[in-house]
Amino acid sequence: MHQSSERIGAIAAALAKAQAELTNPEKTLVATIRSPFPREEDRTFRYASLASGLDIVRKALSQQEIATIQTTRIEPSSGQVRLTTLLAHSSGEWISADWPVCAAKDTDAPHRMGAALTYARRYALFALVGIAGEDDLDAPDALPGLPQPRPNATHAADDKRNKPVLHRAPTLSQDQSAQLRDQMLDEIGSLTTENELLAWAKDGLSRKNALLEADARLIEIAYQQKIGEAAHPSENVATSPAEPSVPGVLQNAAATLALPKEPTRKRSKGHLSFVRGQPCLICQQTPSDPHHLKFAQQRALGRKVSDEFTVPLCRTHHQDLHRHGNEKAWWANMQIAPMPIAKQLWDASQTDGQERAAIMANAAHTSMSKGLAT
Repeated sequence: MHQSSERIGAIAAALAKAQAELTNPEKTLVATIRSPFPREEDRTFRYASLASGLDIVRKALSQQEIATIQTTRIEPSSGQVRLTTLLAHSSGEWISADWPVCAAKDTDAPHRMGAALTYARRYALFALVGIAGEDDLDAPDALPGLPQPRPNATHAADDKRNKPVLHRAPTLSQDQSAQLRDQMLDEIGSLTTENELLAWAKDGLSRKNALLEADARLIEIAYQQKIGEAAHPSENVATSPAEPSVPGVLQNAAATLALPKEPTRKRSKGHLSFVRGQPCLICQQTPSDPHHLKFAQQRALGRKVSDEFTVPLCRTHHQDLHRHGNEKAWWANMQIAPMPIAKQLWDASQTDGQERAAIMANAAHTSMSKGLAT
């Protein structure tokens, strides 16, 4: 929560001057977010330490007579430890922000509370002065718990190979998987509204990931069929007077499995890094976020489209697209066809030297040619 003195003209002017001198701290540390799902990879990101950020912030702010103060308190009503970060100017004006740290009961575990406090101090201070201290992961799902820092990427890879997997849902035997599959199909068959389906998915996703691949695919097909029925109830009444039975869903899903499998959803950290280094397709600013084109592949329960369908967007236009909701309409309004550009970027990231330069030159020409998305 943001608070300030009655007037902030002097501190705002001083902070603006300081921000002109501020630079983002070097991201020298690596953290890993452990995936709770057996088929998903862990995710790593680089970040800057609190100490390195403080060195930069204090130097720039002190030149403008701004002091930084961070204090903690326990809020009786919620039982939370909260952090207050205050910027105080020599004029007497001030700006502060309140940040939750952890539950008060975590004070019994000093290491856990200390880690939470360090993260809170870093995020609160960096946000208040306007600098970035970590990589953007294209808006990853928030996972419970704090990521554990690693000294470098090599150690993170070693830890991943040697880490225990007891916290992950084990893959079931064939009989157990079939039994759970039938149970989940019964549950899906009883759902009728989109809200019920979305509520079921919160728990169903983790259970689906424990199934064998073929059974998990059956669940996805049945779920997608139900989503379609819930989205168009009038069509269901006209064409299906009776609710389809679970065996029927299973039979249809099995028939679908006889067809060729859907294209592989490719994952490439190198390609995402390459796209991140390209200018925004709209304003040509850098750096960019690698945006996944959601309409490039069919929706799948808990899975993004392939990384080959990513294009660079600056943070402003990336957020604007997500707020718009209708992605195809947004690209049409911008008069840009993103699919050919995504293909060119994918081809470029797989090549080197002059061939890459030629592909990128063609991609730049395409992004400026205002072709309507289809």
